[in-house]
Amino acid sequence: MKKELSPKQRDELLAALKARFDANKVRHPGLVWAKVQARLEAKPDKLWSLAEMERTGGEPDVVGVKSGEFIFMDCSAQSPKGRVSFCYDREALDSRKEHKPKNCVMDAAAAMGVEVLTEEEYFALQKLGEFDTKSSSWLQTPADIRKLGGAIYGDRRYNRVFIGHNGADSYYSGRGFRGSLRV
Repeated sequence: MKKELSPKQRDELLAALKARFDANKVRHPGLVWAKVQARLEAKPDKLWSLAEMERTGGEPDVVGVKSGEFIFMDCSAQSPKGRVSFCYDREALDSRKEHKPKNCVMDAAAAMGVEVLTEEEYFALQKLGEFDTKSSSWLQTPADIRKLGGAIYGDRRYNRVFIGHNGADSYYSGRGFRGSLRV
């Protein structure tokens, strides 16, 4: 797969990202779009990853700066529609004897060039808005939980953010994953 955008695709993506940036200033107070755009234009591989986030319904937006890098996260109201019905990782996918999902979260994220949100990142995102009120999103799972066959996810219900668990081989039409990207 070619990990490069055409000039037209690049311009369309930058326009969509700028419009979202301008419409959601509460997510990134004090940041200036021109600096974000300059960084993005200097890193075409990151632009391609953002295009994948956008294509799969993630609605990526800048949510902060860390160590001099802009942090983008999927800010779609619900878990991205183009990334649902995946089990957690390759081990879980390979262990299913029947009714295998089409992919797993960790492989899909790696192919997109993004990281799956951690619990800490998920809680931080939820402070910027109300996400996953009708869906849920797989999260990076601690090794001790994964070793026992489980995986964790987050959602928001009853005006509160919850972290839950399932077998890593489970998958649901209302559960996808949210990615983050440092640029």
